[in-house]
Amino acid sequence: MGMREKAYCPYSKFRVGAALLTHNNRFYTGCNVENASYGLTVCAERVAIYNAVAGGDTEISAMAVCCDIKGKFQGPCGACRQVLVEFGEDMTFFCVKPDGTYQEMVVRDLMPMAFTPSSLAEAAD
Repeated sequence: MGMREKAYCPYSKFRVGAALLTHNNRFYTGCNVENASYGLTVCAERVAIYNAVAGGDTEISAMAVCCDIKGKFQGPCGACRQVLVEFGEDMTFFCVKPDGTYQEMVVRDLMPMAFTPSSLAEAAD
């Protein structure tokens, strides 16, 4: 939840923080980083994953994401869901509210009928 405080979001004021755990028990974090050219904004989930990849880790066990929404659990945007699927449909995913309560799910449930790396292999056959 602390990464949410580091978010750079001068336009939306919508703070999001993420943390992930890799298969070799390393943690990586991320926060959303906005840009005046909105399309260049990067979400916390992707920042955390890109940090893991830059650190040499691509096998992700779990991710937790927290935003400022208090009344309900908020899932990731579509682009983040696609990136999550790239690193494992079986990854555990936690939507966390600011009060620390959470909802646990599997990435596969966030992105039914996902386009995955195996989709490319099937198309090549």
